[in-house]
Amino acid sequence: MLATISRAATRRPLTVILVWLLMLLVGFGLGTGVFGRLVDSVPDVPGTESDRAAAYLDRVDTSGESITAVVSGTAVADPALRSQVGRAVADLRTVTGVASVPDPYTTRGLTAGDGRALVIPVTFKGDMKFKDEKKAVDTAADRIRQIDATEVHVSGGPLLGQQMGGRAQEDVQRAELISLPVVLALLLVVFGGLRAAGLPLLIAVSGVAGAFLALFLFSQVTDISVYAIQITTMLGLGLAVDYALLMVVRFREERRHTDDVLDAVHRTVAGAGRTVLFSGLTVAVSLSGLLVFPSPFLRSMGLAVAAVVVVDMLAAITLLPALLARFGARIAPARSKDTAAAGSGDVAAAPEGSPTGTSAEEGRVFARLARFASRRPLAVLAVLVPALLVVALPAAGMRIGIGDARQLPADTEARQMYDTLEAHFPPGTGVSPVTVLVRPGAGPDTVPRIRALSDTSDARALPDGSTLVHLRPGGSVDGTAATDLVERVREVRGSEPVEVTGVAARLVDFRSMLAERAPWAAATVLLGIFALLFAFTGSVLIPLRTIVTTLLSLGAALGAVVWVFQDGHLAGLLGADGLGSLSLTAPPLIIAIAFGLAMDYELFILARMRETWLHTGDEHDAVVTGLRRSGRVVSCAALLLAIVFGAFMTGGFSPILQIGLGLTLAVLIDATVVRMLLVPATMALLGKRAWWAPAALRRAHDRFGVSEEAPAPRPQLTGV
Repeated sequence: MLATISRAATRRPLTVILVWLLMLLVGFGLGTGVFGRLVDSVPDVPGTESDRAAAYLDRVDTSGESITAVVSGTAVADPALRSQVGRAVADLRTVTGVASVPDPYTTRGLTAGDGRALVIPVTFKGDMKFKDEKKAVDTAADRIRQIDATEVHVSGGPLLGQQMGGRAQEDVQRAELISLPVVLALLLVVFGGLRAAGLPLLIAVSGVAGAFLALFLFSQVTDISVYAIQITTMLGLGLAVDYALLMVVRFREERRHTDDVLDAVHRTVAGAGRTVLFSGLTVAVSLSGLLVFPSPFLRSMGLAVAAVVVVDMLAAITLLPALLARFGARIAPARSKDTAAAGSGDVAAAPEGSPTGTSAEEGRVFARLARFASRRPLAVLAVLVPALLVVALPAAGMRIGIGDARQLPADTEARQMYDTLEAHFPPGTGVSPVTVLVRPGAGPDTVPRIRALSDTSDARALPDGSTLVHLRPGGSVDGTAATDLVERVREVRGSEPVEVTGVAARLVDFRSMLAERAPWAAATVLLGIFALLFAFTGSVLIPLRTIVTTLLSLGAALGAVVWVFQDGHLAGLLGADGLGSLSLTAPPLIIAIAFGLAMDYELFILARMRETWLHTGDEHDAVVTGLRRSGRVVSCAALLLAIVFGAFMTGGFSPILQIGLGLTLAVLIDATVVRMLLVPATMALLGKRAWWAPAALRRAHDRFGVSEEAPAPRPQLTGV
């Protein structure tokens, strides 16, 4: 298959390049329309109590979404301000689609006790189409901002989603402007030439365009979260550079042995292209765990990221060969010292001692690390394993929450409104209430018993005879007080027809869903990874060893994220706050993506180890040679990914900071501590047993597994 793809790409390179150019234009043109379609609803889980109650209220409750404005910095008793606010309220009540706007001067709780701020809530009708609702929200927000006061902030409801989508677009653009020049500079150092260094960036830009287009197409059939843009762009950019780096390094190595550019391209695709495909498959398997959860957010993120991985793979094995076929003659072949990195993921590379074999001087730093760890495996494990477990320890106390405006940077309007409310109003002001739906047929004392659970509550009748009760908890929208209140309502109701919904209830149901489905998701991923690694290596012990060591690096990364963002240590250095919990989006995405990325590096190293093992039968030489040949590419790929992830941490949006830090640490820990030290140490302990498999599985691998293909002899250049 790869041979067919490479021949097609090199036979008509201009056609392939034009097709990808068209895709790039469509991606950056039509695809960017996804920024206007992002939603901030994450914790919804179909079929849960909170989801059923919310769907029922959408049908029977005539009130719809609402936005909130806070006017501050001027004494609310000032006659001029009072006159302006009065006119604004009157104008808002005439806007098509607005259901109600209370007068902040005559409604209890809407003016601050210090007389320096007031709140204007605007509720919209519940039966509007999306386009009409957006127009009404924008019109109302624009009218409020015309109030002449020191500070006027408007956010909440659908407006919050628009603001977060706009911020996501700004953050993506900033990250690209920061990461691409830095990545180019590093690639120039690696390749020593602009042409070779520029090719990975072209693939990366194509991957980003493909990410936008894929997300836009997904948005036509399902909701796309505000998190999706940054996550998919982050991963798409990083993986594209990673894959292209592997391919270009291998191409330069092949050029050392032939003047025929097309032959070098075909060999590159047949060798490194196999690793790119297998790597993408492992990332996809890691993301398949997200599909086990019934959460639309997690499922859509899994599908969206998988789509981006596919785009990157296709670009690496079609666009890149076409570019190499057209311009590869202008790319200098690799020098002898570069050969150690070439084709590090290629299971079909030539064995030691052949024309493509590496000299003893190449990759000597990585060889020394491998020898050190192999000679002292117990000492290495005794030091590194406890150290990683200590770093991972905070993850045992991990808590997840939906979060509030504190997750946003201080210069965003939603965050400024939150800070103003916190400064001028009692705690809990503006916090979404716990919503209780009391259906017809409930006992006469049900509503009073439920209202007694909160010091602040209100109730109103619905057209169908139900009663809607709002209980206002103290603290944050997803804090302990709010979630405990949800649990108490569900205990007090007994057998009465009562359902609880709202933000806190959705969080409680989301946590229950995670606890129920997480074991199944873990089993799906681990079994899939085990099967793939067995197909790649023919061993049953290496996959088990790989899974254990990867979980160590993953646990350490999660522990560090909890220590920083949940507990608040050093969070200020990243422009964030300690929030007492992690965003519910961060842990599942960090785990799924980091696990897949770790398999990339494992494949690069295992390919070289297995190649040497098959050639020499010496397990010690396999470990040392495998790390010597693959260490450089693994290190460069990890550094490039860390740069990309780090660039996305400049936006200041806490969930993205959490995911960015988690992935950065996971990649760096895995590519250094785990792959350079733990892997050779554990392989040394296993010895010849590392490549063992039961006879039945060995026969299955011989028939169905990934096997090495002997390449045709290379045409040798004179003097090589």
